[in-house]
Amino acid sequence: MAEKTAAEKAAVDKKVIPEAEELPKAIVRRVVKEKLSQLSKDGADISVFKEALMAFSESARIFIHYLSAMANDICKESKRQTINAEDVFKALEEMEFPEFVGPLKASLEEFRRKNAGKRSASKAKEANKKKIKESPVENGGEEDMQDQGKNAGKRSASKAKEANKKKKIKESPVENGGEEDMQDQGDANINEDENDAPDDN
Repeated sequence: MAEKTAAEKAAVDKKVIPEAEELPKAIVRRVVKEKLSQLSKDGADISVFKEALMAFSESARIFIHYLSAMANDICKESKRQTINAEDVFKALEEMEFPEFVGPLKASLEEFRRKNAGKRSASKAKEANKKKIKESPVENGGEEDMQDQGKNAGKRSASKAKEANKKKKIKESPVENGGEEDMQDQGDANINEDENDAPDDN
């Protein structure tokens, strides 16, 4: 009977909380060490047992759960579906931790400022991309413009050749095999003369 109790106890000690709910151990360790070094008068590095880090981690997890539940209740009282920062501030005051509200508000303002800077940088980047697409020469797209220039040059050269051919045909239709064109032009001239002649009737 004693063996079962020890085995059950070991199983409970191994995994009490689901892994998804555990806080990152490295972050908890860093936060604890930073605070302890700030509190240390002589600046000595204070070591922390593994069990103590687990206790800090579990305490923080429980605090987060409690704070979340309180903020959720405040949100529901306001007939909303989404918890906002003000709900968390009110929850801290109701939990009798009003000293946390000031530093938390300062951290939130800093976060918003950084986030706003990232958003404006992202918008500026998008605007630059649009400018590049709209005007390639101004924004370093010379290669695309050169390709377009070559194509335009080819089109204008072929149009010039066609115009020269037509001009030659008109100037000397017999030499270029344009006898039919010459006859058509002559017929057109006769029709114009008939239209210009006054009616005798």
